Amino acid sequence: MLKKQIPNCITAFNLLGGLFAIVAGFENALLWAGFFIALGAFFDFFDGMAARLLQVKSNMGKEMDSLADMVTFGVAPGFIVYHLMLQSTHLPQWIVFNHAVAPFVAFVIPVFAAFRLAKFNIDTRQTSSFIGLPSPANALFFASLPFILSATYAVKIPFLQDNLSNYWVLFTLVLLISLLMVIELPLFALKFNNLKWKDNTYRFVFLGLAAGILIAMQITALPIIVFLYIVLSIIQNLLTKNK
Repeated sequence: MLKKQIPNCITAFNLLGGLFAIVAGFENALLWAGFFIALGAFFDFFDGMAARLLQVKSNMGKEMDSLADMVTFGVAPGFIVYHLMLQSTHLPQWIVFNHAVAPFVAFVIPVFAAFRLAKFNIDTRQTSSFIGLPSPANALFFASLPFILSATYAVKIPFLQDNLSNYWVLFTLVLLISLLMVIELPLFALKFNNLKWKDNTYRFVFLGLAAGILIAMQITALPIIVFLYIVLSIIQNLLTKNK
């Protein structure tokens, strides 16, 4: 009985990471919020692995995983982007009841994450790959933005920092990444059934390029890695169809 609860306990740590990230978001401690989302993603990676290794996969574990993901990879990044928009340049002065409402666009992120996670739970096509951008990739993309805008943690690329401080750039990214979560776009999963190059070519290429970009650009690399993942998946789909 205890063995069955090990993956659920790991999922609970994912949920706690999301809750801590939300608290940090409330307090405008966006670097800490990003850190706790990354910590949640770490536990999210291992709960499914633990369930497979221990052979204790269950419907309860699947549902709990989605609920935790909604908090950590949906609600928490929404709070990060809300504060980034609130502090951005070119913020539209849309006032309702004496309150600026333009930053509330950030909460499109958790809404689309909810659609994404609900769809994943009932879509039998997503056992070995994904249809649409996984919610952890969405969250890590937005969680990296405060670090990129920080003077301490990121490789300085003035063009990137200047544009990510612009409300309309953030607005576009919110809509783009949110739509990528729900569209019919097949993406490969980082699940290895074996280590053969033939069966895992795109996974190995992605991991190698991602590691190189991460070493070269540090935390600034995370949004680029997310787009690299999408581009390689599209290339894989096109080449597979043409065979």
